[in-house]
Amino acid sequence: MAKEHALLSTEIVNRGVESSGPDAGSLTFSVRVRRRLPDFLQSVNLKYVKLGYHYMISHGIYLMTLPVLVVIFGAEIGSLTKEELWQKVWDEASYDLATVLAFFAVLVFTISLYITSRPRPVYLIDFACYLPPEENKVSKEEFITLARKSGKFDEASLAFQSRILQSSGLGDETYMPQSVFAPGVNCATMKEGRAETSQAMFAALDELFEKCRVRPKDVSVLVVNCSLFNPTPSLSAMIVNHYKMRGNILSYNLGGMGCSAGIISVDLARDMLQANPGGYAVVVSTEAVSFTWYGGKRRSMLIPNCFFRSGCSAVLLSNRRRDFRRAKYSLEHIVRTHKGADERSFRSVYQEEDEERIKGLSISRDLLEVGGHALKANITTLGPLVLPFSEQLLFFAALLYRHFFPSKQSKASPPASTSAPYIPDYKRAFEHFCMHAASREVLDHLQRNLDLTDANLEASRAVLHRFGNTSSSSIWYELAYLESKGKVRAGDRVWQLAFGSGFKCNSAVWRAVRRVRKPTRSPWLGSIDRYPIGN
Repeated sequence: MAKEHALLSTEIVNRGVESSGPDAGSLTFSVRVRRRLPDFLQSVNLKYVKLGYHYMISHGIYLMTLPVLVVIFGAEIGSLTKEELWQKVWDEASYDLATVLAFFAVLVFTISLYITSRPRPVYLIDFACYLPPEENKVSKEEFITLARKSGKFDEASLAFQSRILQSSGLGDETYMPQSVFAPGVNCATMKEGRAETSQAMFAALDELFEKCRVRPKDVSVLVVNCSLFNPTPSLSAMIVNHYKMRGNILSYNLGGMGCSAGIISVDLARDMLQANPGGYAVVVSTEAVSFTWYGGKRRSMLIPNCFFRSGCSAVLLSNRRRDFRRAKYSLEHIVRTHKGADERSFRSVYQEEDEERIKGLSISRDLLEVGGHALKANITTLGPLVLPFSEQLLFFAALLYRHFFPSKQSKASPPASTSAPYIPDYKRAFEHFCMHAASREVLDHLQRNLDLTDANLEASRAVLHRFGNTSSSSIWYELAYLESKGKVRAGDRVWQLAFGSGFKCNSAVWRAVRRVRKPTRSPWLGSIDRYPIGN
């Protein structure tokens, strides 16, 4: 029971004065009880730490053995004087042509084997984010007005959505397709879905190909993700048809994977490039807002109406070594976590019909809790790969101590008296943070649990305010914000964190290979000076 109470937060709302009855003139208020994001760094599962260290050790064996060999060789050479070394090399040793040729053959073979066997680095050449047309811009007040005119909602549903919008963190310049507000019309049609997604995808891809000076026929891998709209032919086939791409292109279309599908798509594109080196891969992330729209009365299905907005991103990847000179970033790590085996996690974001058979996306009350558990597992696995050695040592020592010597808490002692674990400082691992802009409440809990500053979450809050929750493309709008501010310098590490239905939590770590100049084309060009909002 105490553990359950720890996950609840209270808030006093609806303050006022009783206007009639025997208690007229007395003060009144209501108490709202919410389930909050668990403090996931207070309970770390050892198996996820083992996953991270296993990954690091299996990929870092060469880095561990090479320094040992260098030390041994250096000690041997260092014990000799210059005259002794010269004598051993030329006077005492006897050489013949066969020995020299054999030595160089083994050396060349070893170097060639190492170069061909190690995975090629994956570079991010550039990316583009879709800026919807001005006529699709909708303020919070216009949202309620248009929703009322559509005739799809009663006053209780409109009032509920209005309250959600006021605390959502969204601004008054987000974008939505006008079809969702059409009175008495089902906006989730194949025609509307194709029109909405094609407009966003083609605009982002046109900009990407122009910025990178790459022809569509040069692309060998295409990965498209859209969670709720999956027509036949697929969205990837629509792109191949529109740009007349090559016939042997490896195209993939991911559906139903939620807001974390952008990183999943990058992971798939990386694997395809490693299996088929020497080409380009394009990753397109979008969502059809007309298919997330719900026109019923169930409150859990009205929540997505208030957050999801139009957006799309297109990313160009390459593993050709000559592209290093013009690339912006190199891919360091991808860590994926899937909690779908748990029933509550699986049903936390669930598409279904309500009592009136109106389709929508249902958001469970357990979403913050299951999201916290997924985040805990993901960052615990990621930590050994990215944290400095000092942070890893302190964190791992504290974890082992708590694992082998658990504190024995008496019933009379308060929970706060137990020793808290060491919380790693992720600010020492990354210079920039691109956290999925889901809602203001989620970002607040992330900031508190990871001990991040306002500057760390500046990009996430700016995207939420300017563009809303654009689903899987939101992390790329955040990276575009950082570039537009001129904050990304050579060597900087960027952490992209996204989570979505299933329940999944995924991380991608990028390293800037050069100083990124302020882009001449960006969705932020007309509004970047207004952010951060505190300014």
